[in-house]
Amino acid sequence: MEPQRADSADGTGSADTAGATGATPSDADVADEVAAFSELRAHLLAVGYRLTGSLADAEDAVQETWLRWAGLSDERRRAVRNVRAWCTTVVGRVCLDRLRSAAARRERYVGEWLPEPIVTPLGAARPDDPLDVVVRDDAVRMAAMVVLDTLTPQQRVAFVLHDAFDVPFDEVASILGCSTAAARQHASRGRKAVADAEPPPRESLEHQRQVVERFLAAVVSGDVNAVAEVLHPDVRLVGDSDGKARTARRVLVGAEKIARFAVGVAASYRPGALTSARPVLVNGDLGFHATAEPGEGRYRDLDERVHTVVVRDGRIVAIYDFCNPAKLTRVPR
Repeated sequence: MEPQRADSADGTGSADTAGATGATPSDADVADEVAAFSELRAHLLAVGYRLTGSLADAEDAVQETWLRWAGLSDERRRAVRNVRAWCTTVVGRVCLDRLRSAAARRERYVGEWLPEPIVTPLGAARPDDPLDVVVRDDAVRMAAMVVLDTLTPQQRVAFVLHDAFDVPFDEVASILGCSTAAARQHASRGRKAVADAEPPPRESLEHQRQVVERFLAAVVSGDVNAVAEVLHPDVRLVGDSDGKARTARRVLVGAEKIARFAVGVAASYRPGALTSARPVLVNGDLGFHATAEPGEGRYRDLDERVHTVVVRDGRIVAIYDFCNPAKLTRVPR
């Protein structure tokens, strides 16, 4: 049985046409509204990020949702039976527009495109930080976000909103501008694509640390065979730079090929440059943040980057290298 509708995102009609009428609210009323909306922030950021793969777009969608809610008249607010569902639907509408514009941006992108990483400090969880709340969900680990990036905008919106956030199909259809049957079909295709490419479950941080330490030690030693032993035979390396930093231009596949690439790249940097990178969490998994360092003599400059891996059965099955400066602006320094 499907959950209750979100009241067409404004309680009486489209959220895009909601007007601001009625009595001016008091300061106390405004404070209460802000506090209530703040409690939904982590949830709405999770919706926006899973829909777009962009933290910037997710934050913009949440802000736009707040402005639309604040612009509703008292009468329309009272007509909204479920504020969480209303806000989720509005975020979905805003993110669909962002997804469509992102398709045009990707046509001009140099090299591979990865979702924007959510980088948080390694250590005790911060329950008051919305991003810490978002990355606890296995569904936002980088491997899962990469799978969502293979869906069409319609499939992604239908699958994520309905399957992950319980938005009814008639509301999804309203967002997509299609029939309810078509919305169901979009979700079904998205669901199948995700199931076919389902990434391995998240390993414990301790297990990830052990595997990554073996990998880094082998890379620094220059032993290609030792590196290959830590890699799954079908391991994939994906670099995201938009042509603004050095990384693999195309997806590399295979343990031996990636081992040779990793050893060659490490040898081109000043000794110790890579091992000085600090551990961080990348979408809740272990990762490393390397700051930019100038080269010396024959050594290359090291571009700022964040990288993380996916571990399965004691081996690395995927490596993600983020070095596009535009996707590193929110990395905590």
